[in-house]
Amino acid sequence: MLADIILVTHFLFVLFVVGSLPLIWIGAWMRAPFVRNPRFRVAHLSAILFVVGESLLGMVCPLTWMEDSLRGTQTESGFIQRWLHRILFYDFPEGVLTAIYVLFALLVAATYKLVPPHRRRV
Repeated sequence: MLADIILVTHFLFVLFVVGSLPLIWIGAWMRAPFVRNPRFRVAHLSAILFVVGESLLGMVCPLTWMEDSLRGTQTESGFIQRWLHRILFYDFPEGVLTAIYVLFALLVAATYKLVPPHRRRV
């Protein structure tokens, strides 16, 4: 059960990192105020930089490590585990994934520069 919670948390983290970028673009186009929220934008940029950092260092994601530790030798048996693993994990060489992470981080950083966050005026 705890391993499934970690897997869902991992999925939500990935959804935040990947889904926030198009959300920022659409929000900027619609002039939505949340797009300029510094906390949201710094959290988004920090999240992808964390992923890039662990990938460049050759680290295993802490969420993946925790889930694997909790499951032990158990293979994909549960519904949540089976479907989220199909969505989250691909069989690509690490170098390809690292290159994708770096390119995505550069896109996020460019978006941060082109659509900068603003502090709220009081």
